[in-house]
Order: sequence, then C-alpha cells, then structure tokens
Amino acid sequence: MLDKIEIVNPADIEKRSFEILSGILGDRAFPKLHEPVIKRVIHTTADFEYADILNISPGAVEAGLEAIKSGFNIVTDTKMAAAGINKKKLSSYGGQVACFMDDENIALDAKQKNVTRASLCMEKASDDPKNGIFVIGNAPTALIRLYELIAQGLASPFLVIGVPVGFVNVVESKELIKKAGIPFIISEGRKGGSNVAAAIVNAMLYML
Repeated sequence: MLDKIEIVNPADIEKRSFEILSGILGDRAFPKLHEPVIKRVIHTTADFEYADILNISPGAVEAGLEAIKSGFNIVTDTKMAAAGINKKKLSSYGGQVACFMDDENIALDAKQKNVTRASLCMEKASDDPKNGIFVIGNAPTALIRLYELIAQGLASPFLVIGVPVGFVNVVESKELIKKAGIPFIISEGRKGGSNVAAAIVNAMLYML
C-alpha cells in the first residue's frame, strides 16, 4: 500500500487538497465570490453535497467582506466555531470574535427562563452595534431568536451565517432566516456544524 501513498510537502497539503477537490468537482461552475466559500466548506468536511446545499443570498459574501474590512466583530453561538476562526486575520482589520456561552449571567437567566443559553447570547450580542456578523453553527434556538430580534428591529447584522446541524427545529430555523431580509449563508436541510460555520468565515477572511 505504501507505493500508493502520494508524497506531498507539508506546506503544500492544503493546496493539493484543493486541487483534488476541484478535480472532483470537474467543470462545475459557481459565482466568483461563492466558489471560495463552497470549496473551503467541502475542504473542511470532505462532503461534496455542500456544492448543492449551501444557499448564499445575493450580496451576502460582499456584505460579509465589507463588514470584516470595516472592523466589525463576529458573533458565534459556540466556542468551537470561535476557536476555528482565524482571529489573527480578523484582528488585522480591527474585528474580534465574540461568544457569550460562558457568561455566568446568561447561564443563570437561561435556567430561570427555561430557554437555551444560545438564544440569550443573541440578545446580548445584539446590544453591541459593533457585532456585525452572526455565525450560528450549532443552535437553531439561536437562529430563531436572532430572527425574532431582527423582526423586532432590535438586531440588524450585515450577514447571518446559519448552518446549525441536527434534527430539532434545524430546518425551520434556516427557513426563518431566509425571510428575515438580511444577507445570509445557510446550509439547506439538516447538515451544518461549527466547523462549517468557521470554514465559511475563514473563506471570506482569506479572500481579503
């Protein structure tokens, strides 16, 4: 089996991976600004279905790039998504990653109100106008609450990345965001995850 192993310089592994996945995609064509996002998600997951299920609204990537360049923060619903984002690259434009899941007051309020911490994190994040991009990779309750805040005029992000994964209210939460009137990037259906959310953000960061 060793004679079938491809020898690749460690510094070239990512480049070679993109060459392979591009070859598998063949002559499949995507909008210019969508292609880096779709390919990075496929690179992260090795799941080519994302070529079909990533739904990128008109102007969504442009809105995200402009928000990053303008120094706005990125809010995540999980520490995992936050950990996966290239914070050094983001900070070079003046932005930071914000995640409030460890906030003790949020944990207490969530228990008292019998709601998820993720949903209350959206409320806290919406209080700061510098939080310009909301990235949801795990909790549909966060996406639902964010939709409510947008509908009430209490939140107005430049971009919503909504890729929660799972079974309970996952599809429904994504459908709500499509109606919110805000640029969005979602994964249709039940697939997604914090790694997908981070990959979408990093794709935009690397485009700058």
